[in-house]
Amino acid sequence: MAAHLLSNAQVATCDTTTGHYGLIENGAVVVDNGLISWCGGANEVPHQYQSLSTTHLNGKLLTPSLIDCHTHIVHGGHRAAEFELRLNGASYAEVAAAGGGIVSTVTATRSASVEALVATALPRVDALLAEGVSVIEIKSGYGLDQQTELNMLRAARQISEQRNVEVKTSFLGAHAVPIEYKNRADEYIDNVCIPALELAHQESLVDAVDGFCESIAFNTTQIKRVFEKAQSLGLPVKLHAEQLSLLKGAELAAAFQALSADHLEYLDEAGVKAMALSGTVAVLLPGAFYTLHETQQPPLAEFRKHSVPIAIATDANPGSSPVTSLLLMMNMACTLFRMTPEESLLGVTANAAKALGLNDRGQIAPGMRADFCLWDVQHPAELSYRIGFNPLIERIVL
Repeated sequence: MAAHLLSNAQVATCDTTTGHYGLIENGAVVVDNGLISWCGGANEVPHQYQSLSTTHLNGKLLTPSLIDCHTHIVHGGHRAAEFELRLNGASYAEVAAAGGGIVSTVTATRSASVEALVATALPRVDALLAEGVSVIEIKSGYGLDQQTELNMLRAARQISEQRNVEVKTSFLGAHAVPIEYKNRADEYIDNVCIPALELAHQESLVDAVDGFCESIAFNTTQIKRVFEKAQSLGLPVKLHAEQLSLLKGAELAAAFQALSADHLEYLDEAGVKAMALSGTVAVLLPGAFYTLHETQQPPLAEFRKHSVPIAIATDANPGSSPVTSLLLMMNMACTLFRMTPEESLLGVTANAAKALGLNDRGQIAPGMRADFCLWDVQHPAELSYRIGFNPLIERIVL
């Protein structure tokens, strides 16, 4: 595509080094062949770009397109009955012990075809796209057998073929122990999880490998074996860690230079320091915190103190976070975790890109992809401030 100039916009570059959103009050962006060539003040456009075809954005807010870096959006069935149980006082662990939780979704997912998984996921995906999301991470983990784990990843790949969205897949075979392997977690890792990972890798279905390190799932020794297999296949790792208790999962993830550690409500300072040294992103999931009525907040002050990048995601899943609004998660990150609106916006752009290992998205800067959101707001803080309101004018892809 010929070079083009976007002008007369408030440009939130989301440059994490500048502060204050990287905001350019009267900004302009030059795009050439799908990439950003230049960004700056509208009155500072270099001479060689001044005669380009120009789109005037009427002072509206231009940001990078949004990234949802943690979802379980492909699954069968729903868990509305479990929602009622929790409202009547049952804890997450109690629901799981009674046969609910993750395992209750497994039956519905195993019985669904790839086509059915895609069809039921697309409305949820469309809700995210309507808010300007351009990248969605999608995990397996509701199959817990080889065939269904593969089918979930195949469905995730098909979503990117049917919608204008980039999908990054995470193999989450170590999500829960299925009923047929009850009290035999190590056998499950040996007989199902690792072989399924090998098959998925052979089929080019895996971008990263994830796990759930928790008392109701897998311990650090078991997760380490999965991570060692991922490492041997050349795949990056990430981890659900410290959501319900402190098992030192984040430290394990950091030892493997994980892209991210997610949830983290019970993380201690040692884990924060380990993440800081490894460059591992902290992915916070306020939807699960809210749905599960949690009270233990992630250690935001420690993340700031040790300069750990913070991302935000929906954790879209049928049980603990039935959420398909990334804008709502921005608000909840501020109201529940006391993040600033600037941290919130960076959490769904620049830092979310880091959490997925993407170095060409999440900021408006030379060399980045020309994929933007145009918003009908007067200030970037409005994206976190409003509840149940979508001010997206359009997603601009050049």
